[in-house]
Amino acid sequence: MARSTDSFFIRASVTSTGGAFAQTEVDLGAYVDALGKSVLRIHSIAVQTFPGLTDDWSIPTGTQAHLPWQLTTQSQAGLVSAADRSVVSTGRLDIANAGSGSGYTFLSNDSDILPQDWTNGYLIAVESLYLGADADAQLSAGNVVIVMECTVETLSQQAAMALALSQQ
Repeated sequence: MARSTDSFFIRASVTSTGGAFAQTEVDLGAYVDALGKSVLRIHSIAVQTFPGLTDDWSIPTGTQAHLPWQLTTQSQAGLVSAADRSVVSTGRLDIANAGSGSGYTFLSNDSDILPQDWTNGYLIAVESLYLGADADAQLSAGNVVIVMECTVETLSQQAAMALALSQQ
């Protein structure tokens, strides 16, 4: 595939239920061809997280709920830390209900690693990414939706060296 100067968007979603890790594969085969020297550059990721099967933000009084998520270049059996070289992006939704009745009294949505935090985004040379989430049992479900702004480019010698040093 030829170099693209116009960005485009790739979307993916995953739902974790019952306190179990869930993962979905994001097929990049249409954009990445390492032998043909075509790679994907992720410039930014927008993340939407929400609990419940029907966007239900209620949790029991006196409880907390967490929805951590990750985007990796390799399939995972569970959450991994940023020390894992396959990590592209991670974040977490935290909810607490210290009040009386259902609902929430505290909400924090944090993305601690995003491609837009880096000077040149994040270069991807694998044909699949993996979006994973692990909603705890306080949530009926945990939903994570991402929208990635990307371009396709030819793998230069410098980019190949950077890729080899940093990931995959």
